[in-house]
Amino acid sequence: MSSATLIPTEPASDDHTRTLTVPRHRRTARPKLPGQKPFSPLRIAAFVVLALLAIGWLLPFLWAVATAFKTETDAASGDPGWIGASGPTFEAFTAILSQGNVYVWALNSLWTSVAVTLITLTISALAAYAFSRLDFTGRKWLFVVIIASIVVPPQVLIIPLFYEMLAFNLIDTHWGLILPQVVAPAMVFILKKFFDAIPIELEDAARVDGASRLRIFWSIVLPLSRPILASVAIFVFIGAWNNFLWPFLVINDTTLMTLPVGLQTVISAYGVQYAQVMAQAVLAALPLIVVFLIFQKQIVKGVATSGFGGQ
Repeated sequence: MSSATLIPTEPASDDHTRTLTVPRHRRTARPKLPGQKPFSPLRIAAFVVLALLAIGWLLPFLWAVATAFKTETDAASGDPGWIGASGPTFEAFTAILSQGNVYVWALNSLWTSVAVTLITLTISALAAYAFSRLDFTGRKWLFVVIIASIVVPPQVLIIPLFYEMLAFNLIDTHWGLILPQVVAPAMVFILKKFFDAIPIELEDAARVDGASRLRIFWSIVLPLSRPILASVAIFVFIGAWNNFLWPFLVINDTTLMTLPVGLQTVISAYGVQYAQVMAQAVLAALPLIVVFLIFQKQIVKGVATSGFGGQ
């Protein structure tokens, strides 16, 4: 035979010989890279669906940006085009920036959002570690209360919180704006689940070496929890930056207003100015976009290794 080789499987004899046909040239499979998956039809379909959802999510934002660069006449004309008849213009942004204390409001938003993030992260991490590692009286019931408080809408607490801030004379102050936002039961739950996954043997070894509970928390637990801490910090920062209802109720002084609240005060008395409204939305969202672009790796890593991803 020209395409096969005869290999005897038993001692050769005159009356019986078994042969095995083996191809001369066998195609070698390409090595698969770690984590590489074949492009199956299901995966391609999922990719197409996700791409369509991403486009559907981006279209309103792109439309807001396009409208912000139109004149008020073009924006109110109902022309569906992305670019107005007068061409792109910064007229709406100029009007917004010149009518109010936008820079002061932006600094107020930055200060309050950073303060809320740091305080919330500190309180939530300490509480989550206590629920994860300490055994104290009423621990289970207290954790049940925290879980139950996640489903309570924040709007239900607006009136009690307002009277509480009024009793402490914190109305129209930064602390009256910050303190009611630092309690985050959902973040306590997420951090607690992450701390549960950290091997207890690491802490036992440190305790044998004489490390205190606080030293273990600071030197072992927190460094291992950087991805989830970064994710929690970013989500808390975004929530504090976008918060409108509570700052709107507790702050009356225009010099203490945050950006989402302050921008609402510059709407013209001549009716709805569509280009200026969209310019306000773009200005309010721009810092969050910058934060996401800078810390997107930490966000993705935190989502992949924490409760945000359903794990």
